[in-house]
Formats: sequence, structure tokens, C-alpha cells
Amino acid sequence: MNRFQISNLKLKILLSLAPALLVIGGLFAGGLLLALAQSLGYFAPAGEQAFTLTHYRALVSDGEFLASLRLTLLLATAAAALSAAAGLALAVALRDLARRSAAINALLQVPLAVPHLAMAVALINVIAPSGLLARLAYGAGLISVPADFPALVNDRYGIGIILAYVLKETPFIALMTLAALARVGDEYEQAARTLGASAWQRLRHVTLPLAAPAAVSASLVVFAFIFGAFEVPFILGRPYPAMLSVVAQRRYLSTDLADRPGAVAVAVIIALVTALLVWAYLRLARALVGVERPTIF
Repeated sequence: MNRFQISNLKLKILLSLAPALLVIGGLFAGGLLLALAQSLGYFAPAGEQAFTLTHYRALVSDGEFLASLRLTLLLATAAAALSAAAGLALAVALRDLARRSAAINALLQVPLAVPHLAMAVALINVIAPSGLLARLAYGAGLISVPADFPALVNDRYGIGIILAYVLKETPFIALMTLAALARVGDEYEQAARTLGASAWQRLRHVTLPLAAPAAVSASLVVFAFIFGAFEVPFILGRPYPAMLSVVAQRRYLSTDLADRPGAVAVAVIIALVTALLVWAYLRLARALVGVERPTIF
């Protein structure tokens, strides 16, 4: 197929998708523009009808916002890093088995079908002071009462939030890494073995460098998702400091309409950071993994 035929095929695909893209793009762009306008002072119900950066300047000195921003960055980084490490290790461990059995890939896809909300509720039933682990520890005599079980839900360190995302995102990163390793094949490992490299040397100098880029790219997606996620932090997190999405939702639902533009400003910041991370992922995907990047980037 020559270049002209490829261009025609792309044009036909684009035209066939145009109606759906216009609807989705219009709703998304319209909502984003409306939110941006409200955060910049165009919110008639609160009596604001002039361009201003007041709401963004206010966030710079807002103690709750700054604490939430630090917490969000910390939890998103920790969850993404742990998921990447666990996903990479899982992919490397299951690589040979995944070649021989399609059931491995199917099993890794099962957690992806579980909603984050369901995972949060399940963790409450397992790791809360009144949950399964606390009752087992009490039954085994390890603690005096179930309430003595360490606080892993609504705790100050966000352990429950991190655990929920690690359990959910590790299979995703493992699948992405397995797909990258499948594309590469095992020729490099075979060549290293022929040259006398030990199993550890092949793992350290060949397998991990081949697998790491896919894990890094996938972890960027995970970080972007966690940075703007709402349901898990809302259920498993503390009221203060809460993650940014929870702060934005609480302020948006405030009975004082004057709080709404500031809440929208928080949401716009979340959207901008997420868009920046997605852009970075698309750039890294081509450079590190070889995935084609859309021309608009």
C-alpha cells in the first residue's frame, strides 16, 4: 500500500468517525471552556462577570489547597511507583508462562474490570478496624480488641488509598509490559546467553532495560489517573487534608455560591496537570516504546 492509499484510508476513517468525534469533542471542549470561564470570573450567579485571576491567586495562599496538593502528589507518586515496580516484576516473572498460556493474560485482565469504587468498598471490609483482618488478628490473640488494628482506612498517610490503587493498577502495568516484551521477543536474551551471560546478568542488562520503558510509560498514565481520581480518596481518605478532587467536589457543592469559581479553578488545575502528563506519556511512548504518536503532538 503506497503513501497515497494510506492517506486516503486515514481520511476515510476520520470521516467515518467525525460525527462521534464532533459530539464527544464538543461536549468535552464545551465543558472545559465553561469551567475555565467560571474560574476566570465569569459566573453570573455569584455576581462575577469580569475577567480575573483572583481565584487562582487565592489558591497560592490557601492552606487547604496547598496541603491537598502535596498529599495528592505524594499519594499519586507512591501509588504509581509501587504499581510500576510490582507490575514490572510480575511481567518479568510471568513472561515465559504468558507465552505458553493465554490464561495468564486473561487473569491479569480480571482486576481491570473491577471498578475502583468496588475495590475501595472491598478494602473497607478487609482492612478497616472492624474488617476481616482485624477480626482474624483478634481471634488469633494478636490484638486485645479489633479496634487496636492499625488504621489503614481514613489514615493520615493514605495507606488505604495507595493499597487500592496498587491492587488495581499493578495488573494494568504488567499487561502493558508483557505486550512490550512480546513485541521485542527473546532474541536479545538468547544472544546474551550465547555470549556467556548468567541468568542474573541477562535479567539486569537485557530484560529489565527492555521492559522498563513500557512500565515507565504505563506508570505515567497511572499517575495522571490517580492525580484526578475521586471515588477512592473520597471513601478511603480523611476529610483533611483530602486529595484535590475531593476538595474541588466539596467546595463546588458548598451552599455559598461564591465558593464555586474557586472549586472550578481547582478542577481546572487538575485537568491541566493531567493533560500535561498525558502529553508526556505520548512523547515518551514513541521515544521509549515505539508507539506511534498522534501528529497533533
